[in-house]
Amino acid sequence: MGWRSQSLLGVPEGALARGLYRSMGYTDEDFQKPVIAIVNTWNTICPGHFNLKQVAEAVKEGIASNGGMPVEFGSIGPCDGIAQGHEGMTYILPAREVIVQSVEVMMEAHRLDGMVLLGSCDKTVPALLMAAARLDLPAIVVNGGPMEPGDRHGRDIDVNEIEVALGEYQAGKINQDELTYVEKSACPTPGSCTMLGTANTMSCLAEALGMSLPGSATIPATSAKRLEVARASGRRVVALVREGISARTILTPEALENAMRVGIAIGGSTNQVLHLLALAEEAEIPLEIEDFDRLSRETPYIAWVMTASPYDMVDFHRAGGIPAVMQELLPKLHGDALTVNGKRVAENVKEARIRDQKVIRPLANPFKPDGGLAILKGNLAPDSAVAKPSAIPAHRLKVEGPAHVFDSEKDLITAIKDEKILPGAVIVVRYEGPKGGPGMREMFSPLKLLDGYGLADQVYLITDGRFSGSNRGGFVGHICPEAAVGGPLAFVQNGDRIAIDIPNRRLDLLVSEAEMAQRQANWQPPAKKKTRGYLALYTELVQSAHRGAVLRY
Repeated sequence: MGWRSQSLLGVPEGALARGLYRSMGYTDEDFQKPVIAIVNTWNTICPGHFNLKQVAEAVKEGIASNGGMPVEFGSIGPCDGIAQGHEGMTYILPAREVIVQSVEVMMEAHRLDGMVLLGSCDKTVPALLMAAARLDLPAIVVNGGPMEPGDRHGRDIDVNEIEVALGEYQAGKINQDELTYVEKSACPTPGSCTMLGTANTMSCLAEALGMSLPGSATIPATSAKRLEVARASGRRVVALVREGISARTILTPEALENAMRVGIAIGGSTNQVLHLLALAEEAEIPLEIEDFDRLSRETPYIAWVMTASPYDMVDFHRAGGIPAVMQELLPKLHGDALTVNGKRVAENVKEARIRDQKVIRPLANPFKPDGGLAILKGNLAPDSAVAKPSAIPAHRLKVEGPAHVFDSEKDLITAIKDEKILPGAVIVVRYEGPKGGPGMREMFSPLKLLDGYGLADQVYLITDGRFSGSNRGGFVGHICPEAAVGGPLAFVQNGDRIAIDIPNRRLDLLVSEAEMAQRQANWQPPAKKKTRGYLALYTELVQSAHRGAVLRY
């Protein structure tokens, strides 16, 4: 018995810990077993986590059946949807770091041997992966699965339809009855929202990394197979402890590159850039933001999933899911990368097949010849900016227009509702970066409102904030350096011409260098928005988005 919990539970030195465990019904037989944590982000606020209590019970059964001692503790799991469009969104990205710290504290304080990490949503899955990398203990990620699609008069929809319908209502295009119908129809079951937003992107990437069992990421929340996978994950984590296979044995540079290629090939959320950079930091793997662009240029776009298409995550699962994508990409992947089931990538996907080419295409016949991400640079983004070509209409990949500047997301939302946004504008939303927000809000609500007002394909939105993986239209985010630290975005004025050239990876303000230097000399840093509480601390410690918005102490 080489596992570390024996330093607490051994005889006779472990009498105190054993006595405390006995108060909860554990026995001498349990103390001879590896102690496996179930890290559970279950709550009744976030629909993606609503079923995790049931999933956790299945994991416990699996752990116990393979000779492990299951213990469980919770962590937070916020809902990006409920936090959209108001001050609450400033806490969402910072929540990622809270989850990482909470897992570290519990695992280290109690010298637990391994962990099954339960989470489904935008910040929880990357946070759980980051915790696994930091602790380097045997670990498996289990998600709760995507929800079933909603319906709007015979058309499959996801939660985004609500914001689109709200924009339509406010623009006078639909009545209150239709808005209420959409609201009640969009989310028919628990689960992560049924489009390829950040939540499902990161669950898919956990599988591509080898940190979840093959084929598990896209199993719907309502499927019995979700519980089968939970039990199997519980059994397997005990084996990982006995075999001495820790998280960093799986989380290698090759695994990270596999995940990046998969995320690009499926047109995943732009937030994957932020989270994979942060994961690399925790795993101590060298990774630069330019690596995403390099891989995107040579990785075809082969999966077409909502909101880019009419096909939701359940359709994607039925079409073959991540195994089918990885089988097609295998010539470009590291097929010998180890995964948590003890097998190599190539072995895991050798029997996978595409079952619906409307959703997943062969590598030889992709939806687009290159991938779903682009890293831009220019005098507006000296360090970097992130775009998602797979979500932008082809005729909008290269545009120029006048700047319409806002110093917060809230001000933009007000302007949209007041119908002050004109076609052709390049909307600038600044002071929403990791430090300036603070917390790097995502611009979900304004883009959906613009869609409802019929402007999504007629304007661009650029920001030092983020975007939801569900957004589509013209947008560029993660502009670095951010405005709050004196990035060039701070110097843009209404009416300035801005050029966006995604094929050539450029984002430029068409103002002379002399004028830019004068504006910079006259600029004053804004006052900090938070001086107390967690966000005040976060503002001091958070790094640039092009470094993953990690905390540096």
